[in-house]
Amino acid sequence: MRGAIQGTILAAVAAVGLLGGAALAMEMNRQYGVGEANALRPERLIIGLDLSRSNPLIDDPAFAARVGGRIANIIARLGFASEVHIRTFGSFDPSANSFAYDVVLSTRARPDYVASEVQKLIAGTPRLVNSGRWRSQQKTNILAFLDNVTRAYGCGAMPTTIILASDGIEDSEYARLQRGDGLPPPDQRLYRGCAALVIYGIGQGTGSPMLTGRLRYQWENWARLAGFARFQGLNDW
Repeated sequence: MRGAIQGTILAAVAAVGLLGGAALAMEMNRQYGVGEANALRPERLIIGLDLSRSNPLIDDPAFAARVGGRIANIIARLGFASEVHIRTFGSFDPSANSFAYDVVLSTRARPDYVASEVQKLIAGTPRLVNSGRWRSQQKTNILAFLDNVTRAYGCGAMPTTIILASDGIEDSEYARLQRGDGLPPPDQRLYRGCAALVIYGIGQGTGSPMLTGRLRYQWENWARLAGFARFQGLNDW
């Protein structure tokens, strides 16, 4: 597992160091003779791995493998010049979530290869947590994570999808959804132009279809108010 993770990070650093997303698209168009009508249409995929203790992703290998497989299928369909970014989240503490993976898809970091490496990484989450390389966390700051990544990357340059591997149970200063709180209104300026918010594992581990339904309603309504063009919240698939 260690070699796979190190390999993905090295590939990401090399790809990002060579060319940024827009520059890479121009270079790929030139290299392969892609005309304006068939120009590359890169997308941005931001993946957040919820390491809070309520999320089965951190201790259920079968569930982690399913999440990894579903996200890998999405990455495998992305075109060259698309970006893939992975972060962990939970506590509002940068030192607890220092993992970062960033890659621009290219002939040197092909979609199928990156998809395979990301699948291994996500499927290995329980092992990484159990070994102490990733820390399970007491809080679930989903809103703070969304705020940070949209400030860092925005949604204007290319179609941007944010995928959360999370149970969706916000547990922070903003709201405690499991206790019946509602999500606060979003800052629409941050999410203008965002393509989709996706949550894989919403309500997982609660054993309650009613709570799962309420969580889905809260996030669907929040995503609509924020300006996301699409929301998907899956408990199972």
